[in-house]
Amino acid sequence: MPANFWHENDSYNELDALSSLLSEFSEPEESDESVEESMLEVSASLTSGYKGRRRKAAVVLTVVWGGTIALHLVSWGTWFVLGMTTIFGIHTLGLVFTRARIAPAPLSGDLTNCPTVSLLVAAKNEEAVISKLVKNLCSINYPSDKYEIWVVDDNSTDKTPELLEKLAQKYPQLKVLRRTAGSGGKSGALNDVFPLTTGEFVGVFDADAQVSPDLLRQVLPLFDREAVGAVQVRKAIANSGTNFWTKGQSTEMGLDSYMQQQRIARGGLGDLRGNGQFVRREALVRCGGWNEETITDDLDLALRLHLDRWDIEFLSFPPVMEEGVTTAVSLWHQRNRWAEGQSQRYLDYWKAIFSNRLGRVKTFDLAMFLLIQQILPIAAVPDLMMSLVRNRAPVMAPLTGLTMSLSVVSMFMGLKNERKEESLNAAALIAIALQTLRGTIYMLHWLVVMVGTTARMSVRQKRLKWVKTVHEGSHD
Repeated sequence: MPANFWHENDSYNELDALSSLLSEFSEPEESDESVEESMLEVSASLTSGYKGRRRKAAVVLTVVWGGTIALHLVSWGTWFVLGMTTIFGIHTLGLVFTRARIAPAPLSGDLTNCPTVSLLVAAKNEEAVISKLVKNLCSINYPSDKYEIWVVDDNSTDKTPELLEKLAQKYPQLKVLRRTAGSGGKSGALNDVFPLTTGEFVGVFDADAQVSPDLLRQVLPLFDREAVGAVQVRKAIANSGTNFWTKGQSTEMGLDSYMQQQRIARGGLGDLRGNGQFVRREALVRCGGWNEETITDDLDLALRLHLDRWDIEFLSFPPVMEEGVTTAVSLWHQRNRWAEGQSQRYLDYWKAIFSNRLGRVKTFDLAMFLLIQQILPIAAVPDLMMSLVRNRAPVMAPLTGLTMSLSVVSMFMGLKNERKEESLNAAALIAIALQTLRGTIYMLHWLVVMVGTTARMSVRQKRLKWVKTVHEGSHD
């Protein structure tokens, strides 16, 4: 699948920690302000102090590399790593043996008083998939007067505008906002349309999404607990059988879904994945909407929701289907953007995180996740270099081995859970094991991505564009 450059009006400087954000996270008070005014105030707070991402990324790289080298030189370095491995090992056992939460029963019967929902799609040059998406969303089994569909045509130059015009005449639920100018990419498009929406809950989909008719009936009961600010639906790859890369992405989604459900079950952080995310309107307003100064709006919003004391739930069934990229180049661009966005949110909100705003359980969960996803891959380069120079095993080997073991177990369990309604005989389990092996090889690309992204962020002043995946729409 080719990649298409979607240029942003990236006028932002490199970002600073959002120290002013904490003041916005105080307990909400009753106010007569409009939604637009509330979001503008919080958004102004978010963007007022954005400076210094490059400097902070350089500091992180220096500390991790320097610390890894130091562990090779000091006598207690190995013991320190063994201690960290023990702590992470205990956390790992807790993750694996925690019982996943049982999803509440879906909505049924009389839905006269069911919640209202606004479904949003930011579309740019999506002529290949936009018709199928609209037809799918308009066929959801939910009262038609209780949900609306907003598609933001973000200055498309293909046939997307014409197709949306015809679809709007056919489907009364479909509303189209034509965005001829504006910055912020997907975040800017969503912020522009949000004041026009009316739903108590807001769902966000990519243009290549395909969902089950009962999706809303399954998602909304997860919001019964007032502390739940958002729900992420499990993502699955529609073209998973195409080649090695799409098969790898399918196993990666299995790993992600298992880690999500287990972390949430233990009281840790749930995350948002953009496609198939639902957010409580109140929570979205309090957080200031979508951040236009980040390249991964979903990851940024997820952390801000947690900092604002909201929980994020995860729905395993039914999944939202999406296209996987089919070439190594497209995968490289996409994963670099994800990795940079992941790093951005830690660099931006580190003061809020260190102030224990998340609470002890979530802060510890985040620390463990940060260790294995960010720090360990970055440390792999100096660790390998020092091991060659000193002719000894990498000092991080115990922690790396445990991380790899967790990844393999999580991938296997995630793939197995996707077939929960099937009878898994020996042949099926062997097939899942082979998928896991292939997926483990595929996941090694994250080592290169994380090291390269962190190094680039340390020297590059700003990111002027991000790469948008072109959707082909040829998968049924």
